Amino acid sequence: MARHSHHRGQAAGPSQRQLRAGELVRHSLVEILREEDITDPALEGVSVTVTEVRMSPDLRHATVFVEPLGGGNASEVVEGLNRHAKFLRGRLGKQIDMKFTPDLKFLHDESFNEAARMNRLFDDPRVRRDLAPDEPSAAWKDED
Repeated sequence: MARHSHHRGQAAGPSQRQLRAGELVRHSLVEILREEDITDPALEGVSVTVTEVRMSPDLRHATVFVEPLGGGNASEVVEGLNRHAKFLRGRLGKQIDMKFTPDLKFLHDESFNEAARMNRLFDDPRVRRDLAPDEPSAAWKDED
């Protein structure tokens, strides 16, 4: 009989184990990126924020979400990090105590762009008008 059969058909979120491993990898990568000099024109003088690490259920793969400081050249920075993923994985293996060092895949964290887009939407006068509470009408008053 399958364990967790009550989750069938539902998209279960990450387990506590995945979340803990993701945070461990995130903190370690922040240290590695701060201390290592990676010779790549796309990463030269660029400060990178590691915003989130999502681990696969077997903890063998890590999707690393990053945001370059200032948000510029994000695609070049992500490509540069992916070019050096094996090197970073090697450094990570020396720093963390896990059965397997996960393969790293870097992606640009779009949540900052999405938040800015939402803020622009909420600042639109038409949207603001729709969000404003209506004045109470006098119709509720008894006119007898």
